[in-house]
Amino acid sequence: MQTLYLMRHGQTEYNVQHILQGRCDSPLTSEGIAQARRTAAWLREHARDVEVTCTSPLGRAQQTLDLVREEVLALALLPRLEVPGLMERDYGRFDGKPVEQLPASPWNPGDATVRYGGESQAAARYRIVRTMQDLMNSCEGNVLAVSHGSISRLFKTVWAEHARCDQDVALGNCCVLVFEYDPATGTFANTEIFNQQ
Repeated sequence: MQTLYLMRHGQTEYNVQHILQGRCDSPLTSEGIAQARRTAAWLREHARDVEVTCTSPLGRAQQTLDLVREEVLALALLPRLEVPGLMERDYGRFDGKPVEQLPASPWNPGDATVRYGGESQAAARYRIVRTMQDLMNSCEGNVLAVSHGSISRLFKTVWAEHARCDQDVALGNCCVLVFEYDPATGTFANTEIFNQQ
């Protein structure tokens, strides 16, 4: 079995301002930088045999991964890939707007944004599942992937029936979802969720 460490980016300026990021971007706050460094310490102790580090192309995810790689020498020596499939959901015209303008929960918008140019639930689900399967199948070792809150939650939900840890957990900034991957069946089982206190 391989292990996937799926990490959410650190706190951003838009997180603090309650602005929906989606495909737009904002920099990490000083707390977001500290969160990345604290999670790096956890990864140093818990992430074993990582062969590839990868990130969404969005700046907040890239900055988070770069901070982790600075803190964990073993990860800094590995390939760093930018993977478009790890991007956050596309909320269409709601990207960059106050969260309260979204006609649904940003964590589970379903198809509420499709008529405004957003990504459908089915398209987002297919994208993230296929991306993770392709990443895991591309190497024999474990993978650290830095992504985003809503798309990570969707990925976790897809595999809920296989989960071996509590699923009713908020996904805080710089949380890490740990999955076992079975390449024979292409399935993931969530075994742990690390959230900072």
